[in-house]
Amino acid sequence: MHKGRLEAFSDGVIAILITIMVLELKTPEGTEWHALQRLVPTILSYVMSYVYLGIYWNNHHHMLQTCSSVNGKILWANLHLLFWLSLIPFVTGWTGQNHFAPLPTAMYGLVLIMAAIAYTILQTCIIRFQGPNSNLAAAIGSDAKAKVSLAFYAIGILLAVFQHSWIGASLYAMVALIWLVPDPRIESRLSH
Repeated sequence: MHKGRLEAFSDGVIAILITIMVLELKTPEGTEWHALQRLVPTILSYVMSYVYLGIYWNNHHHMLQTCSSVNGKILWANLHLLFWLSLIPFVTGWTGQNHFAPLPTAMYGLVLIMAAIAYTILQTCIIRFQGPNSNLAAAIGSDAKAKVSLAFYAIGILLAVFQHSWIGASLYAMVALIWLVPDPRIESRLSH
């Protein structure tokens, strides 16, 4: 099967998720700075989620550049990833509106870790379909960045559960910073 429909559908879903998130932002009541100040947690959660969706969109695009076709397992793995990404607007709103309270922040981390696992599953399905000598397999290597990310998510979730939600959210933000630049391993493999 050609990969075009998978890419178009994924792009559309991510665009819709970003749209949902921005529509959930409420304008401040009042015209003074303190009215805007109350929205800082909401704005912070929106910015972090926007960055995360951008990272997933960008890396998903790069990963799919390594293949010319897909199979049914890849389609299902992609839907699995999109399921977890579709929960980002919900946990974004919940976390921001409750000023990074422990449970919403832990749930935000849970959605992030599940999306990361789903991305890894999708990556593995593509590598199995293409074979162990594929460009993607060579580019990924040991994937230390993904392992560090999973560890940071897990620690962040635990910190949030034990009433250190701002530190947990900071770890989520650190993971986003790690992934902000598109994966150069894939770009360098495709340029050869």
